[in-house]
Amino acid sequence: MPEDGNIPVLHNRYELNQFFDEMFIAPNQPRPHYQTLHERFSTLSVHDMNEKARAADISFLYQGITFTVYNEDEGIERIFPFDLIPRIIPHREWDLLERGLTQRVLALNQFLHDVYHDQRIIKDKRIPQELVFGASNFRREMMGITAPRNVYAHIIGTDLIRDDDGNYFVLEDNLRSPSGVSYMLENRQAMKRSFPRLFEQYGVAPIDHYPQELLEMLRSVAPREVPEPTVVLLTPGVYNSAYFEHSFLARQMGIEIVEGRDLVCHDNRVYTRTTHGLQRVDVIYRRIDDDFIDPLAFKQNSLLGVPGLLNAYRTGNVTLANAVGTGVADDKAVYAFVPEMIRYYLGEEPILNNVPTYLAINEKDREYILANLDTLVVKAVNESGGYGMLIGMHASQAERDAFAEKVRANPRNFIAQPTISLSRHPTYVEGELRGCHVDLRPYILCGEKVKLVPGGLTRVALRAGSLVVNSSQGGGSKDTWVLVD
Repeated sequence: MPEDGNIPVLHNRYELNQFFDEMFIAPNQPRPHYQTLHERFSTLSVHDMNEKARAADISFLYQGITFTVYNEDEGIERIFPFDLIPRIIPHREWDLLERGLTQRVLALNQFLHDVYHDQRIIKDKRIPQELVFGASNFRREMMGITAPRNVYAHIIGTDLIRDDDGNYFVLEDNLRSPSGVSYMLENRQAMKRSFPRLFEQYGVAPIDHYPQELLEMLRSVAPREVPEPTVVLLTPGVYNSAYFEHSFLARQMGIEIVEGRDLVCHDNRVYTRTTHGLQRVDVIYRRIDDDFIDPLAFKQNSLLGVPGLLNAYRTGNVTLANAVGTGVADDKAVYAFVPEMIRYYLGEEPILNNVPTYLAINEKDREYILANLDTLVVKAVNESGGYGMLIGMHASQAERDAFAEKVRANPRNFIAQPTISLSRHPTYVEGELRGCHVDLRPYILCGEKVKLVPGGLTRVALRAGSLVVNSSQGGGSKDTWVLVD
């Protein structure tokens, strides 16, 4: 780190290498939509940036904006790393993403209804039945159950990446309980405090209304017609790694945050205990996994869920957002067939492409995977957070051999994809700008309509050379500015 705090932030030689850079076309030549930001940061010293970064960290700490990293012995609370250089997305680019993600969510919801009812897509052999029925998150208990308003996945976080040519690809869909939206909102507030004039100079689409949009969507899928349906957020409790987000969202929406012990089922209706007695609950925004949500239907030893909740849901007396069983649609092997779902249910070509994917369950694909482990990324289909993954080009021969044995032993559990470099974005690390790989997680709400807040969570791999952006693996985040026009 430079010793002289007066050295400009942009003093160092920023290397573009072969990667697509979000900010620069060529050395010291920013893309047009980054020109104003580049001029502003050219006037900042290392001392200025350090002070702004320190102020942001202190603000996050005082507000309890943390996440938990679990190791073998304990859970460690950490401030979520935040970078002060925002990602900027032009309006035309965002319009493409919005149309592509809306199309994708509509198809996924139709797939979820179909797979738990007539299973037409399986009977028509457009997706192998062994992939669907072999998915660990396929819930036979949901067979024949129609979700209120026919919406199964209400809150979706879809991860997008860009390749060396700047093309967007969908990396994965998160349809169970995608996290991170609270960081998106708090990142925006931190940027407004740190660079108020710069923020005003850009026409940045607002995101502050997300909690109200979320509440409106949840109320729109209530199973009964009442003026103000009662919505609660169901959390596993204070020891969950995402509890800050649970409490944050409940507070922002003005709804009760509850644990399983606060709810009771009677006559297939759900009630919350209050100081004035039992109050009927219409919609549960649940942040508890399927396995633990109802000990009468799933894990019998669960102390987190609500006995009888699935029966109340089955009889149409309560909405669960997201529905039980949505995980079958974000299984990494089923993911490979989302473009086919779009063609099958919507009669359209996909606007956004998947990353090319090889399924180890297919013999030909498996042979290719095993022969090319040094160039592929191999993933366990039900892992997340950067775990259960082999990045072949960065792995030792021993690690590749060990993964090959896992693939042979349980091929249904693995997919492989080519190593896509991920675009890079200038990031302030240890007193200088470095090119760090990024992805983007927009948040999609699906009720009566599909809505996206303009932006999302840009996650950044802070470790040198790393392609893993997850916070549990040393990643951080940036504010994402979508330009109004």
